[in-house]
Amino acid sequence: MSKTYFDETHCAIGHPKSTFMQWMLTIDHKRIGIMYAAVMFVFFFVAVFTAFAMRLELFAPGGQYMDGDTFNQAFTLHGVIMIFLFIIPGIPAVFGNIVMPLMIGAKDVSFPRLNWFTFWLYIAGCCIALASLFIGEGVADTGWTFYAPYSMNTGTNVIMALVAAFVLGFASILTGLNFLVTIHRLRAPGMTFFKMPLFVWGIYATAWIQLLATPVVGITLVLAILEKYFGIGIFDPAKGGDPVLFQHLFWIYSHPAVYLMILPAFGIMSEIIPTFSRKEVFGYRTIALSSASIAGIGYLVWGHHLYTSGMSDIAKTVFSFLTFFVAIPTGVKFYDWVATMYQGKIVLSTPMIWALGTIITFAIGGITGITITMIGMDVHLQDTYYTVAHFHYAILGGVVFLMFAGMHYWFPLITGKMYNETKAKIAFYLNFIGFNLLWFPMFIAGYYGMPRRYFDYLPEFEIYHQISFIGAVIFISGLIYMFWVFFKGWTKGEATTPNPWNATTLEWHLPTSPPPLDNHSKVPYVDFDPYEYKHGEPVVKFNYETMQRID
Repeated sequence: MSKTYFDETHCAIGHPKSTFMQWMLTIDHKRIGIMYAAVMFVFFFVAVFTAFAMRLELFAPGGQYMDGDTFNQAFTLHGVIMIFLFIIPGIPAVFGNIVMPLMIGAKDVSFPRLNWFTFWLYIAGCCIALASLFIGEGVADTGWTFYAPYSMNTGTNVIMALVAAFVLGFASILTGLNFLVTIHRLRAPGMTFFKMPLFVWGIYATAWIQLLATPVVGITLVLAILEKYFGIGIFDPAKGGDPVLFQHLFWIYSHPAVYLMILPAFGIMSEIIPTFSRKEVFGYRTIALSSASIAGIGYLVWGHHLYTSGMSDIAKTVFSFLTFFVAIPTGVKFYDWVATMYQGKIVLSTPMIWALGTIITFAIGGITGITITMIGMDVHLQDTYYTVAHFHYAILGGVVFLMFAGMHYWFPLITGKMYNETKAKIAFYLNFIGFNLLWFPMFIAGYYGMPRRYFDYLPEFEIYHQISFIGAVIFISGLIYMFWVFFKGWTKGEATTPNPWNATTLEWHLPTSPPPLDNHSKVPYVDFDPYEYKHGEPVVKFNYETMQRID
């Protein structure tokens, strides 16, 4: 039986006999991606249960289980973990590492040792964030945005959170640099940019954002640290600084970061839709170029976060117009996905129903985003639960749902096993129902004026919080059940073939499942488009040992 990447690995230092040390020192992109996933999902569940504690507190008006200060620290911890430790690095670090080199026919990323170093830099950032729980006055209570001047004056441990975010940002830059060089230098012969799979296009556009936008937030965080310790007077108005400047600098990075999250997720959607429609993707070039367009326009729209912070009417109008403009390339993607499914032989396997569910949830997140792009509506809805619901529909219902779709899609490739389809579908429906029950009432509560980040509220909002609580219970049950299905599939699932979905891209044309250490047995020559189907079957077929075409 051929050896897989679970049986052998390359290491950064020597080749230890201990299996544990082999994993700690591995430079194989597939193992590093799995380690990222393991760490990130531990943090994900910490953040989920922190959020559940807040839902419990909000079940009824008045103080129940925690005071206001603890509530502030809870939502900050939830936000910092979800944004900086899970969602921003998530899909690029996990699937960018595991799948992207396989999709372009490379043996690894361009700088495997830098990849290993980046993983441990990410772990260092996580450790610093965790240390803030136990040092000084406890975790920051500023929210994940660290807005000045409050963050400059609070006695909680803001400094540790700022340092952690800085270190994590540095890891993100190195990851983006590594992926850019890999995509430019290690593509299989014949694979032009317009023969790359669309997930690779998503990673490529994301990597440019990581490389160009992340340094801005890095500089902002350094200035905030200097302000807090040395009182240099950049952001604190009491010292002559300007707190709105902090918001500008913060959102110059953080709004492109939204696209940094969503573009690779759109890439997953663009892989799943043609595979389970058994049809060539409609508008390949427009989907690819729309990713690049979104990445470019994403740099120009940060001002819509500052409508109520003080800005000229002309500036508000310009930022509003530019934000509307992002809807065009995003709409192109949705149109192309729906057109791909039209008259296709749709197979409703679990990855496909996750993708279809995401079209619904992300569409709600996108449409409600358009409403708060309008200046007048934004002034009414700013800092209400409406914004909270919009954000979670777009990010959780878009990015994270597609991450789950990708986990189901590439599970047989990564593990060589198959999960139970029926149980996986039950997990999806639990998640989908729980998600909508949890977040949709918040649109109504926010529209009627329920402010976000408050641990107490007026009695008329009680019904919305109680429905949300029931949704949270169902949603968390669905999450736990989904990971249980994965666990059972990995440990006791049936062995699968290298291409169980009849997919067309290169990661499914491997000699074994799971893949061997050096991926493809031979580097293939790519003289075909990535999604070629005829009568519902892939056009291009390979001899997996020689990687010679046999169609």
